[in-house]
Amino acid sequence: MGKNLCRALYTTEGVKGLLKEGGTSRRAMVENLVRGMGGTLEAVYFAFGDDDVYLIVDVPDNVTSTAFSLVVNASGAVNVKTTVLLTPEEIDEAAKLTVDYRPPGQ
Repeated sequence: MGKNLCRALYTTEGVKGLLKEGGTSRRAMVENLVRGMGGTLEAVYFAFGDDDVYLIVDVPDNVTSTAFSLVVNASGAVNVKTTVLLTPEEIDEAAKLTVDYRPPGQ
């Protein structure tokens, strides 16, 4: 399973739907969507600022994460951006890998 931070921005139509259905209804819908894709919804927060909603979801793989993003973005009601989250242990593992890299011009 992989954790993802999803940042969502409602379109005008999405805001109208949120006003009609409410926040808890949207949370339940997202939870059912993520569960149906084999994942779990860890957190949902509505916010002021650049984004309207923050989600932390645990999904089986990047393909599932991409499918989630495609379906939600295709609705036209929400624009979602997804960031893959890494654990400190994953960073430790990555730091131990040998990578043959040459900077440009060197």
